[in-house]
Amino acid sequence: MKYYSTNGKQKDVSLQTAVVKGLAEDKGLFMPDEIRTLPKSFFDNIENLSLQEISYEVAKAFFGDDVEPDELKRIVYETMSFDIPLVKVRDNIYSLELFHGPTAAFKDVGARFMSRLLGYFIKKQGEKNVNVLVATSGDTGSAVANGFLGVEGIHVYVLYPKNLVSKIQECQFTTLGRNITAVEVSGTFDDCQALVKSAFMDADLNKHMKLTSANSINVARFLPQSFYYFYAYAQLKKMGKAENVVCCVPSGNFGNITAGLFGKRMGLPISHFIATNNKNDIFYQYLQTGEYNPRPSVATIANAMDVGDPSNFARILALYGSHKAICADISGATYNNMQIGETMKQCIDETGYLLDPHGACGYRALEEQLKPGEVGFFLETAHPAKFKSTVESIIGKEVEIPAVLQAFMKGTKQTVECSKNFEDFKAFLMKE
Repeated sequence: MKYYSTNGKQKDVSLQTAVVKGLAEDKGLFMPDEIRTLPKSFFDNIENLSLQEISYEVAKAFFGDDVEPDELKRIVYETMSFDIPLVKVRDNIYSLELFHGPTAAFKDVGARFMSRLLGYFIKKQGEKNVNVLVATSGDTGSAVANGFLGVEGIHVYVLYPKNLVSKIQECQFTTLGRNITAVEVSGTFDDCQALVKSAFMDADLNKHMKLTSANSINVARFLPQSFYYFYAYAQLKKMGKAENVVCCVPSGNFGNITAGLFGKRMGLPISHFIATNNKNDIFYQYLQTGEYNPRPSVATIANAMDVGDPSNFARILALYGSHKAICADISGATYNNMQIGETMKQCIDETGYLLDPHGACGYRALEEQLKPGEVGFFLETAHPAKFKSTVESIIGKEVEIPAVLQAFMKGTKQTVECSKNFEDFKAFLMKE
């Protein structure tokens, strides 16, 4: 399979180059030349397949030309070694719980897959020192850091906005040490993402060190996220509820929903997607007006969605080609902090189900937009305990911290402080 840049100047790129490089030379994002439709027989029998079996079939369509079958199966089965259950919240609304992995967030899937695929390609190339740069608004940093922890020949730099991630999230990538360096940036997530992109384009840095990205700009990070959309459908089919399926995705940098849209293009029978935003409603406004106007992000209680210029919008536009085509498959929703809090309180009071702030946006959008005869599922992207103080202040009850998160809180914080000025970040990396 060959890949091309969304900016149009780079074409016929191998998967290996796309994964190792991360970002195209013309600053675009890599896209596969084709998206293969999976056979009808796969969907006819999907409810009888395990998560790992489903994931491997989907992975073969994306990566089967470029990775040996045994290696691809190993990568997939190691990545998808935890469950992703679909849990009923109320009639015809289900939560796809993506927080049962090692860092209790959906990004465990993409980060674990990418760490293994990148390790495979680096070994194949004979590389010895590769540096992964990743910007995080919360969960990406922990998933990537833990996915790559101890991987030989790879050093990870996690850039995060100072005081704008939860304490538990921060503990998950600042206490690891070894081949993980946490960089505390005086700015927003967008500033962190801008530093990463600038680093890829800087000739001096690229001569000094081999760089790649683990954000959803990397095809090996976002494509595997399509696996769990197929698994959600399989679980609905097993319940006899696979007709008129609507999926709602809490959206920040838009890698997650892009993976779902790829699944739909591969034949996954999801009739409609809802992209839900917090106060950072750039995509919602685009759906209404046809104009894409990025702006500086603002802090909200759903911090992983605090993105003012979502990178993967370029992929959605490349996939569909026009505003009209995008609107045919995707509707939007946007909620402020008060509405998010109201939803969390209402949901636990009425159903007993505990939402995190991001999942609350997804749940509320389904409540408001689901039509009679439709079945909806939303992505519960992280365990509510990752936002413990926020959630507790809203619901008035204590949130138990699962053991997997408690372990991170015992470590010692180790960070490098940096301004949002690229020259400062470059100077730091040039000394490494």
